[in-house]
Amino acid sequence: MTREPRDVGASVTLGLLAAWAVHDAEEVVMVPRWVRTRLPELRERFPGVPETVWRRVGAVDGREFTTAVAVMAVVVAAAAAEGRRTGGRSALYQTALDAFGLHGLVHLAQAAVVRGYTPGSVTTPLVVLPFTLWARGRLRRSGVLRPARPLDAVRGLAFAAAAATGTHVLARRLVTRRG
Repeated sequence: MTREPRDVGASVTLGLLAAWAVHDAEEVVMVPRWVRTRLPELRERFPGVPETVWRRVGAVDGREFTTAVAVMAVVVAAAAAEGRRTGGRSALYQTALDAFGLHGLVHLAQAAVVRGYTPGSVTTPLVVLPFTLWARGRLRRSGVLRPARPLDAVRGLAFAAAAATGTHVLARRLVTRRG
């Protein structure tokens, strides 16, 4: 017996934006100072990382990072709104939800590699992962969650990487233009 899919509610779909906002608030507050204070140590501990990477990381100031987060808010808001419009069925929404959870795992991996705090590693176990698992459970119980496949993890990580890269490129252009 196949049951009819039902609406998952705004807490599942628009909740993605709320959970993301809490998580990224930690990053906005912590990234500029953390990068300034930890970059010399990281360069020393990880000499195999190309110097161009360290220069790019060091060149991101608070204004540019905050601008990138604001641009990302538009991406997450669009995905959450599409999820709401479709009752959670949207491929964009489900990919963004997967991306959110997987990017949280990246935060935890970063913290493990540096053996300490990294921006985003506090709200990941408190907000990112619980919300992602809860929302996926609600989607599953409502009958609208797409079957999970390894390709979905690849898509989620690719979505997160493309969105992060794109928002940072746009932020750099916007901040540079404003001078």
